[in-house]
Amino acid sequence: MVNSFGPLLRSLRQAAQWTIEELSHASGVSVRAIGDMERGISRGPQRRTVQALAEALRLDDEQRAELAEAARAGRPRAGGPGAERSENQVGRPGLYELPRGLGDFVGRVAELELLCEQGRAASADGPTPVVVVHGQAGLGKTACVVRAAELLREVFPDGQFYVDLRGIDAEPMPAAEALRRLLRALGLDPRAIAEEEQERASQLRAILAERRCLLVLDNAADEAQVRPLLPGPGAGMVVVTSRRTLGGLEGVTRIALAPFSPKESAELLQAIVLEAADRAAAETAQVARLCGHLPLALRIAGTRLASRPGWTMRLLAERLSDEDRRLANLAVGDLGVEAAFALSYAVLSPWAKVTFRRLALVPAVDFAAPIAAVLTQTELFAAEDQLDRLVELGLLQHEGADRYRFHDLIRLYASHRLRDEEPAEANAAAEQRMADWLLETATVAGRWFEPDYGAPPSDYKGLVVLATSEEARAWLEVERDTWLAALRMAAAADRHEQVASLGEAMRWFAAHTPHWLSDWLEVFGMTRAAAARLSDRRRELWHMNRHVWAFLVAYGPRGDAAFRECVERAMEVYRLAESLGAVREQADAVCNAAEAWRVLHDFDQALWAYTRGRELAEAAGYHHTYYWASGGAAIALARLGRLDEAIEAYRSLLRNIDEQPVASAAAQHSRMFALQGLARALLAAQRWQEAIEVAEPALAESIEQGSIWTMNMRWALGRAYAGLGVTGEARKQLTRAIELADTYRVWGASSLDEVKTALAALGIDHNT
Repeated sequence: MVNSFGPLLRSLRQAAQWTIEELSHASGVSVRAIGDMERGISRGPQRRTVQALAEALRLDDEQRAELAEAARAGRPRAGGPGAERSENQVGRPGLYELPRGLGDFVGRVAELELLCEQGRAASADGPTPVVVVHGQAGLGKTACVVRAAELLREVFPDGQFYVDLRGIDAEPMPAAEALRRLLRALGLDPRAIAEEEQERASQLRAILAERRCLLVLDNAADEAQVRPLLPGPGAGMVVVTSRRTLGGLEGVTRIALAPFSPKESAELLQAIVLEAADRAAAETAQVARLCGHLPLALRIAGTRLASRPGWTMRLLAERLSDEDRRLANLAVGDLGVEAAFALSYAVLSPWAKVTFRRLALVPAVDFAAPIAAVLTQTELFAAEDQLDRLVELGLLQHEGADRYRFHDLIRLYASHRLRDEEPAEANAAAEQRMADWLLETATVAGRWFEPDYGAPPSDYKGLVVLATSEEARAWLEVERDTWLAALRMAAAADRHEQVASLGEAMRWFAAHTPHWLSDWLEVFGMTRAAAARLSDRRRELWHMNRHVWAFLVAYGPRGDAAFRECVERAMEVYRLAESLGAVREQADAVCNAAEAWRVLHDFDQALWAYTRGRELAEAAGYHHTYYWASGGAAIALARLGRLDEAIEAYRSLLRNIDEQPVASAAAQHSRMFALQGLARALLAAQRWQEAIEVAEPALAESIEQGSIWTMNMRWALGRAYAGLGVTGEARKQLTRAIELADTYRVWGASSLDEVKTALAALGIDHNT
């Protein structure tokens, strides 16, 4: 008795102690094809395939003959068992039936609804609906489509037909062969099937125009492979699955599959493992996260756990936590996440492979095309083309209009390919090139806000457009994770000048983004350490002052002890600057101490320190700190109840800003600070109308700038109108202030509680 081909091949492979992947590499036969053979899906492979497998396994003559005979026995014979459909067999089970569905199928509710809606809407009078279900490897595209076909079985009484187009194989199935198979399955006499591809396509359209059939074209390679298989008008339906979007197909509905939600991931794991939903919930969530919520990874992980009685969900989570072994652990039998990704990777061009690998070096979740251009040393447009190819194959995902991101497991796969396929020296050079570019661009962008710089030099030819301060701010914010990571790399490599220069470019940008809190503490901690290694004590003092400022911003919420520490740090810098005769640095240091004393409600000490800072700044012609100290002194006067003096101090500060202008960003900041303080002092003096006259134009100015001051000015207007008894306008302004409070709830801004208190004083519930 001849052994069936699949079990025989598996036994020979296991005897050789080879994995499916190793046999695929040695024979040139795809992993999927070998898996189909061993599972019995493909029972009679062609002679050259059998020969390649026998050569790879180094079989003796007897084993070769047995394997060849098993393959011949598995091939269909006309009229015999296993024969393909004849014209008399339409509607009976045959070679092109759909694959077996999943009994534990979960999720895809919206996608299934859309597929079923398309199927039920099919009409003989209109074009046949065509739906393309696309997405990266491992998302369960085939499983989703098969599930939809099960739900639509009664809708298509003339049959459901399936063809695997093998679009990721080295040689996808030719459209002509797919047409031949479909025509045979639909009952056409083999002798009547046309020779030419176009004629076969016409035959298919003619048959399908008269039948209500569902065609599932699985794993399509490209549009050219699919187009000849699409019917014309008719009551049938075609569903195509592909890793590509097949954007060139016209008049189709596209459904992009995404990874599961955490809830769906947990449901699938529990369905496979048969574990109660309330058991090991935390570990289940961790396994799902480590699988990237990818259905294939989840199924493999669940199957491994279910087949090992001694394992627990916690043990599985621990195994998957090892990044170096995670992909290896996500393999079972002939299924593997890494093998699925490898099929997409294999069809990339050499340059696309380089792009894919090196993107694993990006130290952030998402990125834009310029960083890819830097990593691959290509033109920007060429890098964009490569990124689009990766998106088309599901190896990258679009994140917004012009940014990209990896799925977590694909990033891990890219890291492995980078490690295995490129020399360590080349990787280090690419990473250094990326870090240098990020720091250079961040420095240029940050200098937009610095008084002595502003716009980039005329010869600046960067990959990122930084023509305005808005563009600079946008880049710094969106690339926050990448340039911060580059700064850490530079600090770790002792590139002290590079680190210090970046810090010096960030002073005013940092002042505009105090809500970054611990980020600035880390940044100026690194720049202070770098400056200490350079031979310039004044420069070191500058960085010490910025580090103290970062403490004020980041540690403020921690209470009085943190601010007392800030005072000590600031006065230490003050005394050191005094000993070195560094007047500017003295002024900054004593003003930092004043800020901490003010928050500690020690307004007498704060007034002394601000006054001293103003004197030092005036002596040094240091206008920015002069404005800072003047505004701070006005705040201290107001908090001491000396309101008339405070109001005059603010008005004097506004006059000085007009008379001694500084760079626009610094002037805007100082001016809005003074206007806010003046409005608050007028409110404290119950000079309601004067407060409105200050706050209304200031609000318009802050809205135009899109700045944090908008919330403060609305707060001031609300309080002033409440004082005048204009409750409606007060409610409007205070409510808008509350809406902004969560975004701008930072040190130096009106607190959310303060606004709520103002509303409550009017008898208004802020939740209504």
